[in-house]
Amino acid sequence: MTSQVWTPTRWARNGDVRLAHDAWIGASEGEPLLLIMGLGVNRAWWPDGLCRLLAERGFAVARYDQRDSGESTHLPPTRTRTPVTALLAKRGEAYTAEDTADDAIAVMDALGWESAHLLGVSLGGAVAQRVAVRHPDRVRTLTTACAVPGDARGLRTLRYVNISSVARLSRMSFPDTREGAIRAGLAVARFCAGPVEAFDEEEALARAEALADAGTRDTRAQSRQIGAQWHGPPISEVTAPTLVLHGTDDP
Repeated sequence: MTSQVWTPTRWARNGDVRLAHDAWIGASEGEPLLLIMGLGVNRAWWPDGLCRLLAERGFAVARYDQRDSGESTHLPPTRTRTPVTALLAKRGEAYTAEDTADDAIAVMDALGWESAHLLGVSLGGAVAQRVAVRHPDRVRTLTTACAVPGDARGLRTLRYVNISSVARLSRMSFPDTREGAIRAGLAVARFCAGPVEAFDEEEALARAEALADAGTRDTRAQSRQIGAQWHGPPISEVTAPTLVLHGTDDP
């Protein structure tokens, strides 16, 4: 990965939680755009090529590690140890979905942004939706990709997920080592590639080795993230201009 295109890591704070973030160098005068990554993994999973394209299109691009991922604060273990259990039971013992929405606002505050465009993928898409509901005056536009509705709860969530995919993911297990993180990253990349497009194993392996992100195999942290319960209004109350991206073959 080419670290020179990003600023050094900066920090925002939401209560006791520290949030690592950085920004694309040379685009600070553009339209503020905050990227919110998905379940477990760190902000470096955003492809540099995509971020470069966004900067070239006039956006000031910033990204951050959600709590329980990357360099941001990791919370103590809770009873729920698997993402599947957390998804269905919503046992949010560590924090709420409102807390994760407020994390995004804390990053925006640290960047000096009164408002921003939001782009979230997977769990990050759900978080972005909640930010748009909870802090409508801070969101210019909302783009949510590969995400379930941010107000879906418990068994209702099953309407929006592929059960066989959930089962496949739940059976994955990797050792608590760098090699385990690489294997997990490769497995997740292969899984997300879908059934139709050709999978570039060599490129995916190189990316997994460069990232070696423990978040791909840290099921306890994933469980805390996915188990955070939303107590706010439905996402039908989103007023920001919104784009929903979802592939027909998304597993």
